Amino acid sequence: MSVLGAKSAQGKRQEKTVIGLIGGMGSGKTLVAAELARNGGHVISGDQLGHEALQQPAIRARIRQRWGAETFDKEGNVKRSQLGALVFADPNERKELEALVFPFIERRIGEEIDAARQRDETAFIVLDAAIMLEAGWNKQCDRLVYVHAPRPIRLARLARQRGWTERDLDARETAQWPVAEKKRRADFVIDNSGTPEKITDQVHKLLVEWSLV
Repeated sequence: MSVLGAKSAQGKRQEKTVIGLIGGMGSGKTLVAAELARNGGHVISGDQLGHEALQQPAIRARIRQRWGAETFDKEGNVKRSQLGALVFADPNERKELEALVFPFIERRIGEEIDAARQRDETAFIVLDAAIMLEAGWNKQCDRLVYVHAPRPIRLARLARQRGWTERDLDARETAQWPVAEKKRRADFVIDNSGTPEKITDQVHKLLVEWSLV
């Protein structure tokens, strides 16, 4: 490849669009992310990076020191549900946990985006992170997609998938931006209150509108 060709290829890699998925809890962002992946997107999961953060020895040590050995199972893994119940019951405790894990997650998001941009097979990049706006990770995105589903539908999904009650949802959503504000920040809205087939149609429309297919 000529020097000019090499520069052009490098520029193309760097220009790959980063799409951030936002929405209320239980809205179905993961379903939308999977559909985007089927259309050439490389998905970065904030939840997976959160798991990774909790596997770091230094972070584990701080968690054990502040929240006690009871937040760990017999294998030494953090019991996320128990830790979550503690921190979402107290805004100060939640902020302590965020200060501990957010810098790690943000660094890993940047690394994952940089790595994805180097892959020729990556058409675009998708960041799926529940607290995108709250943590400021949207600054790494070019465009935002809001995934909509009415609260009763979201609550039913969370009850089925995670055993959450309405009180559980309230506690966690209180720590997040209002869904109306998230929707206002979005460049595109996908309605996930219907069938999966409707997701396919809306994702295709998005990709055509943004010239990503």
